[in-house]
Amino acid sequence: MKKKIIIAIIVIVIAVIGVLGYMVISDLGQEEKLNQEFSEIADLSNAENINTDELNKRLDRTVTTGDYAKVEVALKSYLKDTLKISEGIMNVLNDERITNLLTLDNYKNDGTEFTESKKFIEDTRGQLEDDKNKLSELLTKEKAMSYIENEKLDSYYVDIYEKEFAEEIATIDDESLEKSLDEIIEILNISEKVLNLLSENPNSWTLTDENIVFSNESLANQYDALINSIG
Repeated sequence: MKKKIIIAIIVIVIAVIGVLGYMVISDLGQEEKLNQEFSEIADLSNAENINTDELNKRLDRTVTTGDYAKVEVALKSYLKDTLKISEGIMNVLNDERITNLLTLDNYKNDGTEFTESKKFIEDTRGQLEDDKNKLSELLTKEKAMSYIENEKLDSYYVDIYEKEFAEEIATIDDESLEKSLDEIIEILNISEKVLNLLSENPNSWTLTDENIVFSNESLANQYDALINSIG
């Protein structure tokens, strides 16, 4: 799941960088600086282990001047907002509590009410839903255009930004990204159902060194069905 999300975000990054190839403007020196800057950002984004500190450092600086700088700032602002959301998602995915929710150790440490686990599920699910909605909004022409509307650029630059960037952003298929996030949210939903089942029937299960044992066959079947539904 992590890999699919990273790939989906990189698609967005590459789409942004791709606009620079269409900017055939008279000041070749500035254009070269801009192309070089985003080429290096592309390399950082496509690295196996993304150095987010270095990437954010590049996005915080401006290497061009004049109207080019305004275009650069608009593009980098968009990227910064996109990557900020993606970093939040990755922090969630790297939290071991997601994979430890349905372990014997968690059953021992947080049972039988599972108060901390349920609070974690609620907070994490809310964050993922919020991040998914923010990314969905980012991948619209209207949102992309909002990053350059107040830059007071010549209409020539605005038209290029709109036709070669904002409109392209709107065509990006973010279905795989949403699907990946929905899969994680569903795992959290199922985990919540399991913990609810256990907390509502505290006297019907016990823990051994290696397993959870139910005194009620129907409850055991419900538990197994939920566990097996996690794909």
